[in-house]
Amino acid sequence: MDALVMISTAGSEKEARRIARTLVEDRLAACVNVIPGMTSFFFWGGKFCRQKEALIVVKTVGKRSKEIINKIKKMHGYEVPEVISLKVHEGEKNYLHWLNKMVK
Repeated sequence: MDALVMISTAGSEKEARRIARTLVEDRLAACVNVIPGMTSFFFWGGKFCRQKEALIVVKTVGKRSKEIINKIKKMHGYEVPEVISLKVHEGEKNYLHWLNKMVK
């Protein structure tokens, strides 16, 4: 099984939706969830920050992860966008079959 869940954030729901749509239309991901209304707390440039963001949850396969990272970096408004991958160790077999079938 080569399934991954990749997570990113965006500075707006509009930006997150644009990224999500592109990843699915380009068949880099089987499904992308956009979860708006999130608040993130972090340090950036030596300052404590609090920012409204949208969470992007990408369901894909490992062989497409580098392309997804590059696509998000090109489309993203942040200087250093968050993009992390979590390997799926187990899942519902029909869903995982569909996921692998959807990603080209």
